[in-house]
Amino acid sequence: MTVLVLRLLVDFGLVILIWLTQLIIYPAFVQMDAKQLQSWHPTYNRMITIIVAPLMFAQMVAVIWQIVQEVSLLPIASFLLVIAAWVITFLQAVPKHQNITEGLAVSQSAMQLVNINWRRTAVWSLVFLLSLYEMVILLIA
Repeated sequence: MTVLVLRLLVDFGLVILIWLTQLIIYPAFVQMDAKQLQSWHPTYNRMITIIVAPLMFAQMVAVIWQIVQEVSLLPIASFLLVIAAWVITFLQAVPKHQNITEGLAVSQSAMQLVNINWRRTAVWSLVFLLSLYEMVILLIA
């Protein structure tokens, strides 16, 4: 139960963060002047990493711990979705952030981040819903 509570809290934190990013932060990037965005972006990256990296690692550890404790469909589904979030993050979103930092197609990269991030938003929303469902099932059982 303790791991599930931890997972639910971490998943909730990530789902709130990803929706804020999708609806507020990345659209703000699109509205910013390219030079202004490039100037602000390294600070943004440092600050957001302090928040998101521990949450992502905690989520991965918690879902793996659940699977180690008892192999079942919901944790395995969550694990696969978490892997998908990591793949989207590191293979699609991070290169766009790198482009912005390096001043390469800054405005275009900002717009692409909005589109790419819809995938992460969907994935982390599903992870949270699965975690919530697991908790509800445990509480009513």
